Amino acid sequence: MIDYKLLEQCPVFEGVSESEIRNILNGIHYQVKKYKKGDVVVVAGEPVVYLFVVLSGSVKGEMVDYSGKTIKIEDIEAPRPLATAFLFGKRNRFPVIVTANNEVRMLAIHVPEFLKLLQNNVQVLKNYLDSISSRSQFLSQKLQFLSFKTIRGKMAHFLLQQAGDRLHSFPLKSTQQQLSELFGVTRPSLARVLSEMQKEKLFAIEKRTVTLLDKKRLNDILRNG
Repeated sequence: MIDYKLLEQCPVFEGVSESEIRNILNGIHYQVKKYKKGDVVVVAGEPVVYLFVVLSGSVKGEMVDYSGKTIKIEDIEAPRPLATAFLFGKRNRFPVIVTANNEVRMLAIHVPEFLKLLQNNVQVLKNYLDSISSRSQFLSQKLQFLSFKTIRGKMAHFLLQQAGDRLHSFPLKSTQQQLSELFGVTRPSLARVLSEMQKEKLFAIEKRTVTLLDKKRLNDILRNG
């Protein structure tokens, strides 16, 4: 059973009505796959043969570096799609291992069927192209974080990026755990660096609002990595 109303919120079907989504899916072949908590949905390097959309629950994408360290890329909740940028191309393989965080149901549309869908619906085609662009921007940001060798460098980049050129304050929406996963570091290590940088009066946090106190020194940290 598919919740077509929920799929209206999926980036691939944005702007498409519930009834139209129903008609679209009735015109192609698809599957609904189920996974239990801890099940591996896809393995890194596996060919992408389906467009996957999370129908319920959530999954996480993780990457393993050459030292064997696992870096969490992100959590993907319903009704978001997986690896839209890797459906086509000569090296269309999953870049990460995807694991179920809990009980998960996934809509699986075989690539040739999804191509048929793109050819028949201009709105879905536009949504798909927008999705590819957004994913490219996200991955670019992630690579920027990984390029900095120190936690201080990662933190300085995050703070300056969130504040932008004009602002000195911004609401902190991420928890320390979420930031540590984003940076690919442990939470205790991040907490120690956060404490040190606040003692150095580089920034202050009060009631979930971050205020940058010394942008010049943060930029110096950024340049040194």
